[in-house]
Formats: sequence, C-alpha cells, structure tokens
Amino acid sequence: MYDRARPRYPRALVDELARASGLGPDSRVLEIGPGTGQLTLALAQFGCRITAVELGDAMAGVARQRLSAFPRVEVQVAEFERWELPSDPFDLVVCATAFHWIDPAVRVVKAAQALRAGGRLALVTTEHVAGGTVEFFARAQDCYERWDPDTPPGLRLQPASDVTMYTGELDDFAHFEQITMARRTQDITYTTDQYIDVLLTYSGLRALNATARHGLLTCLRQLIDSQYGGTVTKRYLHELIMGTRATE
Repeated sequence: MYDRARPRYPRALVDELARASGLGPDSRVLEIGPGTGQLTLALAQFGCRITAVELGDAMAGVARQRLSAFPRVEVQVAEFERWELPSDPFDLVVCATAFHWIDPAVRVVKAAQALRAGGRLALVTTEHVAGGTVEFFARAQDCYERWDPDTPPGLRLQPASDVTMYTGELDDFAHFEQITMARRTQDITYTTDQYIDVLLTYSGLRALNATARHGLLTCLRQLIDSQYGGTVTKRYLHELIMGTRATE
C-alpha cells in the first residue's frame, strides 16, 4: 500500500538535485532510508552507483524488485545509525522524507563522514500545504477533532509561501557549507479509496486505536463521497536542501 499510495517526487526537483550534485555514471551515491525506492529509481536513471540503506525488510524487498534493471544499485537492510561506512567516501548522500526518523545526534555527523570533501548532502522534505480542494481540508478538521485527541483545535493548512524552509541543522554544523534550497509544489487528485490509502501510510493515523481510526476514516470517507463527488485534490510542497561537505 505504501508504494502505491505515496506521491512521487516532482521530476523538476529530481533534475535540480542531479544538476546541483553533478550526478552521472561516475557518481557514488548513498541513499538513507529509500523506502520502496521511489527516488532511488529516478536517481538510478542517471547511471550512477547507488548504495541504499533501508531499515525495513519489506520495503527493501519492494525496492530491490523496482530496481532489478539497475545492477549498479544495491539495497542493504540496516539501521543507518549502526551501519558501517565503507572506506571509500561517497559523492552524494541523499535522504528523502526520512531524515527526521534518524537519531539527531548521529544523522548529520555520519552523513558528513560518508562524504568526500566537496561532496553533497541532499535532503528532500514533503509537506501538505493549502491548495487543491481547500474547503474539504478545512471541513475534514472536524473529523480529526472528533476522533483524534491530539489534533489541535482550529488547525488549518499554511500556503506554501508561508512555510519557512529550515536549514538550521546543516547551518549549525561546521561539516557543511554553501547551503542551497529549492522547492516545488504538486497537486494530486485522489478518489476516496486512494485518499484513504494515503492516510493509512501515516504513522499518526496508524497509532490511533482501532475504534478511533475507523471512526476518523469513516467520517472522511462520507465527507468526500457526499460533498465532493468522490474525489479530492491534495497539494504537496517538496523542498530540496543541499549542503557541500567542507574541506578539512
């Protein structure tokens, strides 16, 4: 379900990542937390050598199947914090929508250790922002407030223009310099079932007890089907933050 439901990364963002890092057949890439290999596949098409370190066995299996046509891509199952870095450094370390799961005391320092001097760290984030079927997401708040006790009252989505890009984690470490940022938005239209599938990939919803989860999803399903003709459009903001490994 995760692989089917989660949005793909915009091609323009992938191309910007490749351009900024000089990605090509001679590049050695480490991907942290590739999941099912959605971004890995896009990067592999540049002909580079990729080592992808994924914590989950099931997701790693899907990634291996997806990348079977690319013999220069290797998917390893390991916890990045405990994974032993190879002796040869990488030209690019990339992590898409997974860096926040890595131990903050380890992630930036170990990413820097994995890179050669002048190599690049690329982080991709994904956020739900205002846009698409705006009224639905405002009305959906009632469902969340009823069934999810952790939902802040009156919560509303921010426009992409109001979302501040955070680079402090790279700025705060002497390992990285020349911090750059890029962002892209995309709108994706979902049927009711497709939208429910997306929600079922989110850890917050999965953490709800069975009664609350069923009540929330039923409430949202009824709202989409009765008021929006069975489809809603969601706007995503994807951000690309890159830093250059400082020369010692």
